Amino acid sequence: MQPSPVIQAQYLTYQFISHDHKIEVLRDLQLSIFKGEQIAIVGSSGSGKSTLLSLLAGLDIPTSGSVQINNSPFGSLDEDGRAAIRAKSMSFIFQSFQLLPSLTALENVMLPLQLTSQANAKERSYEALHKVGLSARMQHYPKQLSGGEQQRVAIARAFATNPTILFADEPTGNLDNTTGQMIIDLLFEMNIEAGTTLVLVTHDVSLANRCQRQLRLENGVLTEHIALSDMAAL
Repeated sequence: MQPSPVIQAQYLTYQFISHDHKIEVLRDLQLSIFKGEQIAIVGSSGSGKSTLLSLLAGLDIPTSGSVQINNSPFGSLDEDGRAAIRAKSMSFIFQSFQLLPSLTALENVMLPLQLTSQANAKERSYEALHKVGLSARMQHYPKQLSGGEQQRVAIARAFATNPTILFADEPTGNLDNTTGQMIIDLLFEMNIEAGTTLVLVTHDVSLANRCQRQLRLENGVLTEHIALSDMAAL
């Protein structure tokens, strides 16, 4: 028997009004994501990829339809309810790193642990930074780090909280090809070790091809599901 989805979207639609015109970003989208899967959301610019990620993570509210996390309503909760679930079970990696400039690398990693009053925040942050190869850079501020190093801090921060779901929005978008490949390798190594469910948006073909499934969006519609095993058979 197939397990229940960790994330499930049903008839998900997202619209907004611009200059008296209704813009439909997503319409009647359905998908299921299971524990430990690595999912890439791909598609052209403006196809709704980042919007879908935001809806699945509860950062935005759908116009209609539903999002469930572990079989429980999520998208219909108020902001406090969604924030509580995000703090408990989700982490994020962004294209722009989203590090606080006034905090050291160590303090940036510790912050989400401290905000949720988790035990051993400093020790866990030390361990996470060691795993991403930044033991010698813990006391450096973001402006003293390269782009690749900043994204490694962001990866350490994401995994330090032991999330069950990791959302990543263009995690290699601000990096050169060599650094981006190193970040891809590190992200998947840590993801496999932690058994986290990974959902990412990317234009990076090499990153998307590392995932078990690719979900393609075109004009707000989920047009195809591509499994790597299916691609190899083509």
